[in-house]
Amino acid sequence: MNVLVLGSGGRESALAWKIAGSPLLEHLYCMPGNPGTASFATNVDCSLSDFESIARHISDLSVDMLVVGPENPLVDGITDFFRERIPSLMVIGPGRDGARLEGSKDFAKAFMSGHSIPTAAYRTFEASQIEEASAFLEEIKPPYVLKADGLAAGKGVIITHSLEEARQELASMFGGRFGDAGAKVVIEEYLSGIELSVFVLTDGKDYLMLPHAKDYKRIGEGDTGPNTGGMGSVSPVTFADESFMAKVEERIIRPTIRGILSEGMNYCGFIFIGLMNCGGDPYVIEYNVRMGDPECESVVRRIDSDLLEHLRAAATGTLSLEKIEVSPMSSVTVMAVSGGYPGSYKKGFTISGLDVNYGEENTVIFHAGTAVSGNNVVTSGGRVLAVTSLAASLDEARKASYGRLAKIGFEGIFYRSDIGCDLLDF
Repeated sequence: MNVLVLGSGGRESALAWKIAGSPLLEHLYCMPGNPGTASFATNVDCSLSDFESIARHISDLSVDMLVVGPENPLVDGITDFFRERIPSLMVIGPGRDGARLEGSKDFAKAFMSGHSIPTAAYRTFEASQIEEASAFLEEIKPPYVLKADGLAAGKGVIITHSLEEARQELASMFGGRFGDAGAKVVIEEYLSGIELSVFVLTDGKDYLMLPHAKDYKRIGEGDTGPNTGGMGSVSPVTFADESFMAKVEERIIRPTIRGILSEGMNYCGFIFIGLMNCGGDPYVIEYNVRMGDPECESVVRRIDSDLLEHLRAAATGTLSLEKIEVSPMSSVTVMAVSGGYPGSYKKGFTISGLDVNYGEENTVIFHAGTAVSGNNVVTSGGRVLAVTSLAASLDEARKASYGRLAKIGFEGIFYRSDIGCDLLDF
């Protein structure tokens, strides 16, 4: 099979790396990819929003399967485009109807309510209802959770303990802080507990449960400071034992798949379910319609079976015949980011210490925000590298990732030193 992975970040690097090891693979392409993926795939330069150009490349390269990494093309309807343009192409990613589960927080909450999936109580408001929204804030207990309805690059969620600050943030969101994504704002009750990321691959009627993970969103040690796209992840999560995951499957995953089927959604791809463990009971925080980042980097390291075979089964509607094999080992991903991130930061700094074998057993460096300048690999984004290690224990995996990070350098490099520490005592 010829496979094209769409995207250039750490998530796409991890998916491509895993697919590259499949005996089913004939040739792997990444669009646009990055200097890391260039070591095991052919990078193809193209805009992710130019569906016509992507189609020409797919035809020229005889691509059999398109794996869509990021959410924006899915919300914009890339799967629907190719279903009409190249019906024989296997596309991993839901159509525009299924992508609304991530593209609209309001739609996702209504979907959960309609299918009796546990989630926080909520209400949705438009800018013309700002006084009504402000009054609703007075009715609920702090902390206050405000979510931009649309896509906001992972930065559209505000949590504050101050009622006055919540009102200011609400006005800012309605005032264009997140562009069109903030035209509607979902205000919901705060869920107190420990977060967990659960992943499934589905063909719209059956599903495979992938390894679960926990990510670390805030920039600072001890989960302090502003939210980022993710500073690291671990898999498995020690508190998510067999009993808890049975609740997740019964109360959340199965009703979600039944809901997708009953609503007639065109859904072939990943579902990322962000959960909160509230005293032993799971509640949904959000849906994403693709793999998480940086969770994907940790998750793929623990999949021992052939991911490409699973993807082909999903695309051909035979997922019920598949069985996933998951490693009992632990995986830890630590993100190296640019100085100043998630605020303003400079790019173009030479990265040293990247002489790594992508096939080595313990540690893999997934490129997330890198580019080539002359003979050097340089920084080109906020999140630059995802260093991922697999080991017999969480502690050993942490030591391996941090040991490898110590050999990497670029001006302003920063990473948290406490990824996974909160789970060591569970």
